[in-house]
Amino acid sequence: MPTVAPLDLEGHCLAAVFLGDVPHFALADGTIHRLDHGHKTVQANDGLLAALHDGANDRLITGGEDGKIFAVTAGGNTAELATAGKKWITSVAAGPQGAVAYASGKMAYVRFADGKTREFSHPRSVEGLAFSPKGMRFGVARYNGATLHFPAADGKPVELEWAGAHTGITFSPDGGFVVTTMQENALHGWKLADGKHMRMSGYPGKVKSLSWSAKGKWLASSGASAAIVWPFSGKDGPMGKAPLELGTRGNAMVTSVACHPSQDVVAIGYDDGMVMAVRFADAREVLLRRPGKGAITSMMWDKEERRVAFGSAAGDCGVIDISA
Repeated sequence: MPTVAPLDLEGHCLAAVFLGDVPHFALADGTIHRLDHGHKTVQANDGLLAALHDGANDRLITGGEDGKIFAVTAGGNTAELATAGKKWITSVAAGPQGAVAYASGKMAYVRFADGKTREFSHPRSVEGLAFSPKGMRFGVARYNGATLHFPAADGKPVELEWAGAHTGITFSPDGGFVVTTMQENALHGWKLADGKHMRMSGYPGKVKSLSWSAKGKWLASSGASAAIVWPFSGKDGPMGKAPLELGTRGNAMVTSVACHPSQDVVAIGYDDGMVMAVRFADAREVLLRRPGKGAITSMMWDKEERRVAFGSAAGDCGVIDISA
């Protein structure tokens, strides 16, 4: 049976990540807690709105109500990367060569590793950001679609249109597909080679969490009573194919998903705090954590693939050791 080391905090956890082999938990008040030979804390933003793990550089990128963007590295070292004055930073993304993107209102910004910054204006507010894994390109989720920019060049952006409010965005690991989360209970995708649309609908709730499998053949998503896992192994992605439904529970909703770093397994977090691991091949389930306080909001596997850090909307955080 997996063991759980709990960390009971006050407030909403936006990101539970490993920096090095140390679990870090970023809360909405801007404090970052870590379990590093005891419980330690550092303050980054004054009010946190966005946080994500920059895998290439093993750091946590944060943006907040104070208009600042920080990079937090193992050991709780914080460095201010950029500031947007008094504007709220609502989304952040980490890209190749140490680049970071952040959004405020209708503006998206890219800060390169050398400290230079470029601005990109949009007609409506920027809702989500993501970098492509291939080349220096980033995507913006916006009203009625997505926009793809090439920040290192002066070319025209690529506009991907689809009616409705798009709230988040992700590129497939091979860079061939873009998928957005929507204000309605759906995902929408584009195949970049030919602009073909992919409609992924039928969710009972909003999709707030997405995770690509290790080789990019599957996209796991929250927003239903099971993790909905779409197949992306064919040239047209999930079109005409049914998704897997893993970890179905009749009385709970999936709120967070985190695919295993090397195997076709997904960690699934629910709105009652339960966490389960499920294998794609045969839907075999392993209970990782019993229900707790608050919906699971973030999870991440460690590099050794034996621990899962998790955070919840109620600050009910911790680390699950599956090798125990």
